[in-house]
Amino acid sequence: MKYQDEYRDPAAAKQLLRAIGEVTTRSWTIMEVCGGQTHSIVKYGIDELLPPQIELVHGPGCPVCVTPLELIDKALEIAARPHVIFCSFGDMLRVPGSRSDLFRVKASGGDVRIVYSPLDCLKIAEHNPDRTVVFFAVGFETTAPANAMSVWQAKRRGINNFSILVSHVLVPPAMTAILASPNNRVQGFLGAGHVCSVMGYEEYEPLAEQFQIPIVVTGFEPLDLLEGIYQCVCMLEAGQVGVANQYARAVRREGNEAALKLLSEVFEITDRKWRGIGTIPQSGYQLRPEYQQFNAERLFAVEQLQVLESDECISGQILQGVKKPRDCPAFGKNCTPERPLGATMVSSEGACAAYYNYGRLRTARTNNDLKHAAAVTGSS
Repeated sequence: MKYQDEYRDPAAAKQLLRAIGEVTTRSWTIMEVCGGQTHSIVKYGIDELLPPQIELVHGPGCPVCVTPLELIDKALEIAARPHVIFCSFGDMLRVPGSRSDLFRVKASGGDVRIVYSPLDCLKIAEHNPDRTVVFFAVGFETTAPANAMSVWQAKRRGINNFSILVSHVLVPPAMTAILASPNNRVQGFLGAGHVCSVMGYEEYEPLAEQFQIPIVVTGFEPLDLLEGIYQCVCMLEAGQVGVANQYARAVRREGNEAALKLLSEVFEITDRKWRGIGTIPQSGYQLRPEYQQFNAERLFAVEQLQVLESDECISGQILQGVKKPRDCPAFGKNCTPERPLGATMVSSEGACAAYYNYGRLRTARTNNDLKHAAAVTGSS
Protein backbone atom coordinates (compact mmCIF):
# COMPACT_ATOMS: atom_id res chain seq x y z
CA MET A 1 0.00 0.00 0.00
CA LYS A 2 1.41 3.39 -1.01
CA TYR A 3 2.80 5.45 1.90
CA GLN A 4 2.92 2.30 4.02
CA ASP A 5 4.89 -0.39 2.21
CA GLU A 6 7.96 1.86 1.95
CA TYR A 7 8.10 1.94 5.75
CA ARG A 8 8.05 -1.88 5.92
CA ASP A 9 10.77 -2.59 3.39
CA PRO A 10 12.80 -5.68 4.52
CA ALA A 11 16.03 -4.56 2.84
CA ALA A 12 15.93 -1.17 4.53
CA ALA A 13 15.10 -2.85 7.85
CA LYS A 14 18.17 -5.10 7.53
CA GLN A 15 20.35 -2.07 6.84
CA LEU A 16 19.07 -0.31 9.94
CA LEU A 17 19.53 -3.45 12.06
CA ARG A 18 23.13 -3.71 10.86
CA ALA A 19 23.69 -0.05 11.68
CA ILE A 20 22.24 -0.51 15.16
CA GLY A 21 24.49 -3.52 15.71
CA GLU A 22 27.57 -1.62 14.56
CA VAL A 23 26.98 1.35 16.86
CA THR A 24 26.01 -0.63 19.97
CA THR A 25 28.87 -1.22 22.41
CA ARG A 26 27.02 -1.20 25.75
CA SER A 27 23.74 -2.35 27.27
CA TRP A 28 20.86 0.12 26.98
CA THR A 29 17.25 0.14 28.15
CA ILE A 30 14.90 2.15 25.93
CA MET A 31 11.21 2.73 26.54
CA GLU A 32 8.68 3.21 23.78
CA VAL A 33 5.94 5.39 25.25
CA CYS A 34 3.07 4.58 22.91
CA GLY A 35 0.98 1.40 22.96
CA GLY A 36 0.71 1.54 19.18
CA GLN A 37 4.48 1.39 19.00
CA THR A 38 4.45 -1.57 21.41
CA HIS A 39 2.09 -3.50 19.14
CA SER A 40 4.27 -2.83 16.09
CA ILE A 41 7.40 -3.89 17.98
CA VAL A 42 5.86 -7.16 19.15
CA LYS A 43 3.97 -7.88 15.91
CA TYR A 44 7.05 -7.49 13.70
CA GLY A 45 9.44 -9.04 16.24
CA ILE A 46 11.62 -5.91 16.32
CA ASP A 47 12.68 -6.52 19.90
CA GLU A 48 13.87 -10.02 18.93
CA LEU A 49 15.95 -8.70 16.02
CA LEU A 50 17.88 -6.10 17.99
CA PRO A 51 21.33 -6.72 19.48
CA PRO A 52 21.04 -8.50 22.85
CA GLN A 53 22.47 -5.43 24.63
CA ILE A 54 19.35 -3.41 23.78
CA GLU A 55 16.22 -4.00 25.82
CA LEU A 56 12.92 -2.37 24.91
CA VAL A 57 10.47 -1.83 27.75
CA HIS A 58 6.87 -0.75 27.36
CA GLY A 59 5.53 2.52 28.71
CA PRO A 60 2.16 3.88 29.83
CA GLY A 61 1.21 5.15 26.38
CA CYS A 62 -2.10 3.28 26.13
CA PRO A 63 -4.84 5.73 27.17
CA VAL A 64 -7.42 2.97 27.55
CA CYS A 65 -5.07 1.06 29.85
CA VAL A 66 -4.39 3.96 32.19
CA THR A 67 -8.00 5.11 32.54
CA PRO A 68 -8.60 4.62 36.28
CA LEU A 69 -10.95 1.92 37.48
CA GLU A 70 -13.31 4.33 39.22
CA LEU A 71 -13.74 6.31 36.00
CA ILE A 72 -14.80 3.11 34.23
CA ASP A 73 -17.29 2.54 37.04
CA LYS A 74 -18.54 6.12 36.65
CA ALA A 75 -19.08 5.44 32.95
CA LEU A 76 -21.01 2.25 33.78
CA GLU A 77 -23.15 4.10 36.32
CA ILE A 78 -24.02 6.85 33.85
CA ALA A 79 -24.56 4.50 30.89
CA ALA A 80 -27.05 2.38 32.85
CA ARG A 81 -29.43 5.29 33.45
CA PRO A 82 -32.61 5.13 31.35
CA HIS A 83 -32.55 8.64 29.88
CA VAL A 84 -28.90 8.48 28.77
CA ILE A 85 -27.33 7.73 25.39
CA PHE A 86 -23.76 6.83 26.24
CA CYS A 87 -21.27 7.15 23.38
CA SER A 88 -17.72 5.87 23.22
CA PHE A 89 -14.99 4.70 20.91
CA GLY A 90 -15.18 0.93 20.50
CA ASP A 91 -11.99 0.14 22.42
CA MET A 92 -13.57 1.21 25.73
CA LEU A 93 -16.52 -1.21 25.64
CA ARG A 94 -14.63 -4.29 26.85
CA VAL A 95 -12.48 -2.54 29.44
CA PRO A 96 -13.41 -4.08 32.80
CA GLY A 97 -14.71 -2.00 35.66
CA SER A 98 -14.89 -3.40 39.18
CA ARG A 99 -17.92 -5.59 38.33
CA SER A 100 -18.92 -5.10 34.70
CA ASP A 101 -18.13 -3.40 31.38
CA LEU A 102 -20.00 -1.30 28.82
CA PHE A 103 -20.86 -4.32 26.67
CA ARG A 104 -22.75 -5.86 29.60
CA VAL A 105 -24.51 -2.56 30.29
CA LYS A 106 -25.59 -2.52 26.65
CA ALA A 107 -26.74 -6.15 26.84
CA SER A 108 -28.81 -5.25 29.91
CA GLY A 109 -30.68 -2.53 28.02
CA GLY A 110 -28.42 0.50 28.31
CA ASP A 111 -28.24 2.71 25.22
CA VAL A 112 -24.50 2.42 24.57
CA ARG A 113 -23.32 3.44 21.12
CA ILE A 114 -19.97 3.29 19.33
CA VAL A 115 -19.03 6.49 17.51
CA TYR A 116 -16.07 7.38 15.33
CA SER A 117 -15.87 11.02 16.38
CA PRO A 118 -17.14 13.02 19.37
CA LEU A 119 -18.73 15.35 16.84
CA ASP A 120 -21.11 12.50 15.94
CA CYS A 121 -22.52 12.88 19.45
CA LEU A 122 -23.71 16.39 18.69
CA LYS A 123 -25.86 15.05 15.85
CA ILE A 124 -27.24 12.36 18.15
CA ALA A 125 -28.04 15.00 20.78
CA GLU A 126 -29.83 17.20 18.27
CA HIS A 127 -31.92 14.23 17.07
CA ASN A 128 -32.77 13.20 20.66
CA PRO A 129 -33.62 16.44 22.51
CA ASP A 130 -35.40 14.52 25.31
CA ARG A 131 -32.30 12.39 26.08
CA THR A 132 -28.90 13.22 27.56
CA VAL A 133 -25.95 12.27 25.37
CA VAL A 134 -22.64 11.56 27.12
CA PHE A 135 -19.32 10.97 25.36
CA PHE A 136 -16.51 9.07 27.09
CA ALA A 137 -13.58 11.42 26.37
CA VAL A 138 -10.56 9.18 26.87
CA GLY A 139 -7.08 9.67 25.49
CA PHE A 140 -3.76 11.41 25.47
CA GLU A 141 -3.12 14.76 23.82
CA THR A 142 -3.84 13.15 20.43
CA THR A 143 -7.61 12.87 20.84
CA ALA A 144 -8.04 15.91 23.08
CA PRO A 145 -8.50 18.51 20.28
CA ALA A 146 -11.50 16.71 18.75
CA ASN A 147 -13.07 16.30 22.20
CA ALA A 148 -12.45 19.96 22.96
CA MET A 149 -14.04 20.89 19.63
CA SER A 150 -17.21 18.93 20.48
CA VAL A 151 -17.64 20.91 23.71
CA TRP A 152 -16.73 24.20 22.01
CA GLN A 153 -19.34 23.60 19.30
CA ALA A 154 -21.99 22.41 21.77
CA LYS A 155 -21.71 25.66 23.71
CA ARG A 156 -21.92 27.84 20.62
CA ARG A 157 -24.77 25.86 19.07
CA GLY A 158 -26.75 25.68 22.30
CA ILE A 159 -26.74 21.86 22.49
CA ASN A 160 -27.41 21.56 26.21
CA ASN A 161 -28.22 17.83 26.35
CA PHE A 162 -24.60 16.88 25.62
CA SER A 163 -21.74 16.33 28.06
CA ILE A 164 -18.40 14.52 28.26
CA LEU A 165 -16.85 12.23 30.85
CA VAL A 166 -13.24 13.41 30.78
CA SER A 167 -10.25 11.10 31.22
CA HIS A 168 -7.48 12.90 29.36
CA VAL A 169 -3.91 12.26 30.43
CA LEU A 170 -0.63 13.87 29.38
CA VAL A 171 2.58 12.12 28.34
CA PRO A 172 5.43 14.31 29.72
CA PRO A 173 4.32 14.10 33.39
CA ALA A 174 4.13 10.30 33.08
CA MET A 175 7.64 10.20 31.67
CA THR A 176 8.79 12.40 34.54
CA ALA A 177 7.19 10.05 37.07
CA ILE A 178 8.94 7.05 35.50
CA LEU A 179 12.34 8.75 35.42
CA ALA A 180 11.98 10.00 39.00
CA SER A 181 11.06 6.56 40.33
CA PRO A 182 13.71 4.74 42.40
CA ASN A 183 12.94 1.64 40.28
CA ASN A 184 13.61 3.40 36.99
CA ARG A 185 15.72 1.52 34.42
CA VAL A 186 14.94 3.69 31.40
CA GLN A 187 17.93 5.38 29.76
CA GLY A 188 16.26 6.71 26.63
CA PHE A 189 12.77 7.20 25.18
CA LEU A 190 11.02 6.73 21.87
CA GLY A 191 8.47 9.54 22.00
CA ALA A 192 4.92 9.09 20.74
CA GLY A 193 4.79 10.63 17.28
CA HIS A 194 1.03 11.20 17.16
CA VAL A 195 1.09 13.06 20.49
CA CYS A 196 3.89 15.29 19.24
CA SER A 197 2.02 15.96 15.99
CA VAL A 198 -0.43 17.88 18.18
CA MET A 199 1.74 19.18 21.02
CA GLY A 200 5.13 19.49 19.33
CA TYR A 201 8.18 18.52 21.32
CA GLU A 202 9.35 21.74 22.98
CA GLU A 203 8.05 20.50 26.35
CA TYR A 204 10.26 17.41 26.08
CA GLU A 205 13.45 19.45 25.90
CA PRO A 206 13.59 20.49 29.59
CA LEU A 207 12.66 16.91 30.52
CA ALA A 208 15.62 15.54 28.55
CA GLU A 209 17.90 18.13 30.15
CA GLN A 210 16.65 17.51 33.69
CA PHE A 211 17.20 13.75 33.55
CA GLN A 212 20.12 13.83 31.10
CA ILE A 213 18.57 11.44 28.60
CA PRO A 214 17.87 11.29 24.86
CA ILE A 215 14.27 11.36 23.60
CA VAL A 216 13.58 10.50 19.96
CA VAL A 217 10.14 11.37 18.61
CA THR A 218 9.27 8.25 16.59
CA GLY A 219 6.59 6.98 14.23
CA PHE A 220 4.83 3.62 14.24
CA GLU A 221 5.92 1.60 11.23
CA PRO A 222 8.83 -0.87 11.47
CA LEU A 223 11.32 1.43 9.74
CA ASP A 224 10.20 4.36 11.88
CA LEU A 225 10.87 2.35 15.01
CA LEU A 226 14.21 0.98 13.82
CA GLU A 227 15.39 4.44 12.81
CA GLY A 228 14.18 5.86 16.14
CA ILE A 229 16.05 3.12 18.02
CA TYR A 230 19.16 3.78 15.92
CA GLN A 231 19.06 7.51 16.65
CA CYS A 232 18.47 6.86 20.35
CA VAL A 233 21.35 4.37 20.61
CA CYS A 234 23.66 6.76 18.76
CA MET A 235 22.83 9.49 21.26
CA LEU A 236 23.27 7.13 24.21
CA GLU A 237 26.63 5.87 22.95
CA ALA A 238 27.84 9.44 22.39
CA GLY A 239 26.52 10.67 25.73
CA GLN A 240 24.22 13.16 23.98
CA VAL A 241 21.22 14.67 25.77
CA GLY A 242 18.23 16.23 24.02
CA VAL A 243 15.32 15.61 21.67
CA ALA A 244 15.59 14.30 18.11
CA ASN A 245 12.71 14.10 15.64
CA GLN A 246 12.60 10.91 13.58
CA TYR A 247 8.95 11.55 12.64
CA ALA A 248 9.64 14.77 10.75
CA ARG A 249 7.04 13.97 8.08
CA ALA A 250 4.29 14.53 10.67
CA VAL A 251 5.79 16.45 13.61
CA ARG A 252 6.99 20.02 14.00
CA ARG A 253 8.75 21.35 17.09
CA GLU A 254 5.97 23.88 17.78
CA GLY A 255 3.13 21.39 17.16
CA ASN A 256 -0.31 22.22 15.78
CA GLU A 257 -0.93 25.80 16.83
CA ALA A 258 -4.68 25.78 16.09
CA ALA A 259 -5.19 22.62 18.15
CA LEU A 260 -3.12 24.00 21.03
CA LYS A 261 -5.18 27.18 21.08
CA LEU A 262 -8.43 25.22 21.25
CA LEU A 263 -7.11 22.97 24.02
CA SER A 264 -6.09 25.93 26.14
CA GLU A 265 -9.54 27.49 25.74
CA VAL A 266 -11.60 24.43 26.70
CA PHE A 267 -9.32 22.48 29.08
CA GLU A 268 -7.04 23.23 32.00
CA ILE A 269 -4.34 21.03 33.50
CA THR A 270 -5.12 19.05 36.65
CA ASP A 271 -3.83 16.11 38.70
CA ARG A 272 -4.92 12.77 37.25
CA LYS A 273 -5.05 9.23 38.58
CA TRP A 274 -3.56 6.57 36.28
CA ARG A 275 -4.80 3.00 36.49
CA GLY A 276 -2.23 0.80 38.19
CA ILE A 277 0.12 3.73 38.78
CA GLY A 278 -1.69 6.22 41.01
CA THR A 279 -2.06 9.98 40.92
CA ILE A 280 0.50 11.90 38.87
CA PRO A 281 0.49 15.67 39.54
CA GLN A 282 -0.52 17.95 36.67
CA SER A 283 -0.87 15.00 34.31
CA GLY A 284 -4.32 15.47 32.79
CA TYR A 285 -6.99 17.77 31.45
CA GLN A 286 -10.27 18.85 32.97
CA LEU A 287 -12.91 21.25 31.64
CA ARG A 288 -12.39 24.91 32.47
CA PRO A 289 -15.00 26.57 34.74
CA GLU A 290 -16.74 28.23 31.79
CA TYR A 291 -17.42 24.77 30.29
CA GLN A 292 -18.57 22.98 33.46
CA GLN A 293 -22.12 22.68 32.10
CA PHE A 294 -20.72 19.88 29.91
CA ASN A 295 -19.02 18.00 32.78
CA ALA A 296 -20.75 14.60 33.01
CA GLU A 297 -19.17 13.75 36.38
CA ARG A 298 -20.77 16.80 37.94
CA LEU A 299 -24.09 16.50 36.07
CA PHE A 300 -24.59 12.90 37.21
CA ALA A 301 -23.10 13.41 40.69
CA VAL A 302 -20.55 10.58 40.41
CA GLU A 303 -17.47 12.63 41.30
CA GLN A 304 -16.89 10.92 44.66
CA LEU A 305 -17.12 7.30 43.46
CA GLN A 306 -14.02 5.32 44.55
CA VAL A 307 -13.06 1.64 44.02
CA LEU A 308 -10.04 -0.58 44.71
CA GLU A 309 -8.01 -2.18 41.95
CA SER A 310 -7.27 -5.90 41.66
CA ASP A 311 -4.25 -7.10 43.65
CA GLU A 312 -3.72 -9.84 41.07
CA CYS A 313 -3.17 -7.50 38.12
CA ILE A 314 0.36 -6.11 37.70
CA SER A 315 -0.52 -3.78 34.81
CA GLY A 316 0.86 -0.81 36.74
CA GLN A 317 4.33 -2.35 36.81
CA ILE A 318 4.04 -3.25 33.13
CA LEU A 319 2.99 0.29 32.22
CA GLN A 320 6.03 1.67 34.07
CA GLY A 321 8.44 -0.66 32.29
CA VAL A 322 9.34 -2.50 35.50
CA LYS A 323 7.89 -5.83 34.33
CA LYS A 324 6.66 -7.38 31.10
CA PRO A 325 3.36 -9.20 30.50
CA ARG A 326 4.87 -12.69 30.74
CA ASP A 327 6.15 -11.81 34.23
CA CYS A 328 2.54 -11.78 35.44
CA PRO A 329 1.40 -15.11 36.99
CA ALA A 330 -2.14 -14.46 35.72
CA PHE A 331 -1.11 -13.79 32.10
CA GLY A 332 -2.95 -16.16 29.73
CA LYS A 333 -4.44 -18.02 32.70
CA ASN A 334 -6.65 -16.01 35.04
CA CYS A 335 -6.31 -13.06 32.67
CA THR A 336 -7.28 -13.46 29.00
CA PRO A 337 -9.04 -11.21 26.47
CA GLU A 338 -12.28 -13.06 27.28
CA ARG A 339 -11.85 -12.65 31.06
CA PRO A 340 -9.42 -9.76 31.59
CA LEU A 341 -8.18 -8.56 34.96
CA GLY A 342 -7.00 -5.25 33.54
CA ALA A 343 -7.31 -3.00 30.52
CA THR A 344 -3.86 -3.90 29.18
CA MET A 345 -5.29 -7.27 28.12
CA VAL A 346 -8.21 -5.90 26.08
CA SER A 347 -7.07 -2.55 24.74
CA SER A 348 -5.99 -2.44 21.09
CA GLU A 349 -2.82 -0.73 22.35
CA GLY A 350 -2.32 -2.76 25.54
CA ALA A 351 1.02 -4.50 26.08
CA CYS A 352 -0.62 -7.64 27.47
CA ALA A 353 -2.93 -7.83 24.45
CA ALA A 354 0.08 -7.50 22.13
CA TYR A 355 1.93 -10.35 23.86
CA TYR A 356 -1.21 -12.50 23.92
CA ASN A 357 -2.23 -11.84 20.29
CA TYR A 358 1.23 -12.18 18.76
CA GLY A 359 2.62 -14.71 21.23
CA ARG A 360 1.90 -17.63 18.91
CA LEU A 361 4.07 -15.97 16.26
CA ARG A 362 6.90 -15.51 18.76
CA THR A 363 6.54 -19.14 19.86
CA ALA A 364 6.66 -20.29 16.24
CA ARG A 365 9.81 -18.24 15.67
CA THR A 366 11.40 -19.71 18.80
CA ASN A 367 10.47 -23.27 17.81
CA ASN A 368 11.93 -22.77 14.34
CA ASP A 369 15.15 -21.46 15.87
CA LEU A 370 15.33 -24.52 18.16
CA LYS A 371 14.72 -26.90 15.26
CA HIS A 372 17.42 -25.17 13.25
CA ALA A 373 19.87 -25.39 16.18
CA ALA A 374 19.06 -29.09 16.64
CA ALA A 375 19.69 -29.79 12.97
CA VAL A 376 23.04 -28.02 13.08
CA THR A 377 24.22 -29.76 16.24
CA GLY A 378 22.66 -33.15 15.45
CA SER A 379 20.72 -33.15 18.74
CA SER A 380 17.04 -34.05 19.06
